Amino acid sequence: MTILITGSSGHLGEALMRLCATRGLAARGLDVKPGPYTDLVGSIDDRAVVARAMAGVRGVLHAATLHKPHVVTHAAQAFVDVNVSGTLALLEAAVAERVAAFVFTSTTSAFGSALTPGPEAPAAWITEDVIGAPKNIYGATKTAAEGLCHLFHRQHGLACVVLRTSRFFPEQDDNRAHRLAFDDTNLKANEFLHRRVDLEDAAEAHLLALSCAGEIGFDRLIVSATPPFARAEAQALRRDPTGVVAAHVPAYRAVYQRLGFRLPDDIARVYDNARARRVLGWRPRYDFARVVAQLDRGETPGSALARAVGAKGYHDQVFADGPFPVN
Repeated sequence: MTILITGSSGHLGEALMRLCATRGLAARGLDVKPGPYTDLVGSIDDRAVVARAMAGVRGVLHAATLHKPHVVTHAAQAFVDVNVSGTLALLEAAVAERVAAFVFTSTTSAFGSALTPGPEAPAAWITEDVIGAPKNIYGATKTAAEGLCHLFHRQHGLACVVLRTSRFFPEQDDNRAHRLAFDDTNLKANEFLHRRVDLEDAAEAHLLALSCAGEIGFDRLIVSATPPFARAEAQALRRDPTGVVAAHVPAYRAVYQRLGFRLPDDIARVYDNARARRVLGWRPRYDFARVVAQLDRGETPGSALARAVGAKGYHDQVFADGPFPVN
């Protein structure tokens, strides 16, 4: 079957196009920007473009989006146009084309304020049951698009799987305080404990979701690296993350000491991927223990696919303080 991959010039879209090519899967890339893995250039909120892209398609991996780096540089209406109206156009075209499966790339930003516990509270243990409150137009429009996916499953029987992915981009962190406090590799290695997923693992989850969407019908799943600790340790993660991590990945101490790395003083949220592993049969390969082993061998953490895709940047212009402007 032909798979339509939207956002094919972006991080995840390119990774998906590359994986499909290596596995002999017919894939068609659509993006508003040209790229080596993009077959059709156009916007998903252009229904004529969507109709051409959807012709003969049996599965959709919808990764195209305006996202957090664009919140300051783009109007709220642009987010509605792309993230909501664009998703609606794709869903309607998918129903018209009798597409068998639709996978929507959402975001853990949809949890919004639920990600920030009070100073004395345990770390927020984030599962699919957590009800979020988006904090910006990005989270709000992604949540609205999730609702459209659910609606089209109920009204039209379209098999839809929503994947709320954690961060996988290699660009610098948008938080200036984090950039000043941590080496970039150190910062990203730490995130594999609780809020990062390797790009290859994220792409694998999407292909698995596509293959079993018909059996699932509809679901929302968190896609993030498997944390080494348990929910019962959520309180200790706020007070003594080094002690908790050392109990599960003792090798990290020597490696971090040699590299001059350190853990954060506080881990306030943890994304739990147990449901995605159970429902999809997903087995993410990259977690904190594997990243520590890679660092110990002098390797760049993460997959070869993530390194091949590399950094994309979020804007055509370069900003003086960080990868993108922040409110």
